[in-house]
Amino acid sequence: MSELSNLPDINFVDTDVEALLTSMVAEYEAAYLTQTGEAKTLQPGDPMRIWIYAQALRIYQAHALIDATAKRNLLRYATGVYLDQIGARYGTRGARLTADKAVTTVRYTLSAAQEGDITIPAGNRSSPANNVFFATTAASVISVGSTTVDVTAECTAAGAAGNGYTAGQVNIPVDPIAYIASVSNTNTSQGGADIETDDAYRERLFLLPESFSVAGPSEAYEYFTKQYSPSITDVKVTSPSAGAVDVRFILQDGVNPGAPLIASVLTYISDKTRRPLTDSVTVQSPTVVNYGITLTYYIKTDDTAFAVSIQTAVTAAIADYVIWQKSKIGRSINPSELISRIIQAGAKRVVLTYPVYTAIAETELAVADTITVTYGGLEDE
Repeated sequence: MSELSNLPDINFVDTDVEALLTSMVAEYEAAYLTQTGEAKTLQPGDPMRIWIYAQALRIYQAHALIDATAKRNLLRYATGVYLDQIGARYGTRGARLTADKAVTTVRYTLSAAQEGDITIPAGNRSSPANNVFFATTAASVISVGSTTVDVTAECTAAGAAGNGYTAGQVNIPVDPIAYIASVSNTNTSQGGADIETDDAYRERLFLLPESFSVAGPSEAYEYFTKQYSPSITDVKVTSPSAGAVDVRFILQDGVNPGAPLIASVLTYISDKTRRPLTDSVTVQSPTVVNYGITLTYYIKTDDTAFAVSIQTAVTAAIADYVIWQKSKIGRSINPSELISRIIQAGAKRVVLTYPVYTAIAETELAVADTITVTYGGLEDE
């Protein structure tokens, strides 16, 4: 969305209170001279100057309100319900995305093969504890001679809280079924998302006009992929050959999507109302490029009293960098960004062994796999 963010700032009215005061004082002095023939200078303590200042504040507040109200009509500045109103111009296609529920696959296992079918009803719940529950989305049957069945289950509550439960963690049966010995998810739960944020919504609205085209521009595929779920935070669309469209996406905090979510997105964007007839579309996660972090940092002796809090801040800065690096597909591995964040956290200097700057392909994602951070101690200036 660089075209939108790179637009110059604008003001519909002057919001400089000091300039307003100066102008009003000058106008009063000029009017006084015209009416009386005498020159008068309003000193800072003059009662009339104080009164004019009070009126300038009132006018300033009105100017600020006018400016803010006007900006709410522009996509770059609109927030909250004002942004929703801009989206309403495009009908249902421009509506803010509501919260989504996380999805996983739960395997039901019998204690032993039975002589009849065992039905797993829709809505049967299992849990990883923590007051989080997953319910089957449709009824399923363990047929005679089988002992297991895999069933799609979604979190009963919308939002990101249902994400990240790895295989085997959703293992507590909440609604027991006769002869079922165990339940366990077979993949990591994902796809849950809170209601679309202003920033994500604004970016999608900026791309929305591209979706009106039937020519299959990359921005249209990007728009429709993001429209599928607010959990999708970045999309990269390429065409490796004529008529071929390769769509890659990631979730919040740079998480790679699993096979079920990828399949659902492919079905969604392949609908005949979205995909040009001659396009051959594939959807997948970006190719992961691993890198390591190895560094030593030092703190100024003058900051001894803050050493513990600085170390905590440095740890947080490194963690934030790791997420920043993998939150954009095709983002080159940038050690300068890492050093900058550590210095801003309070460190005096950083001795960085890894990573080194590495340009990656537009369909790749840089993910840290090893992190070794050493606190080198205190140093004089």
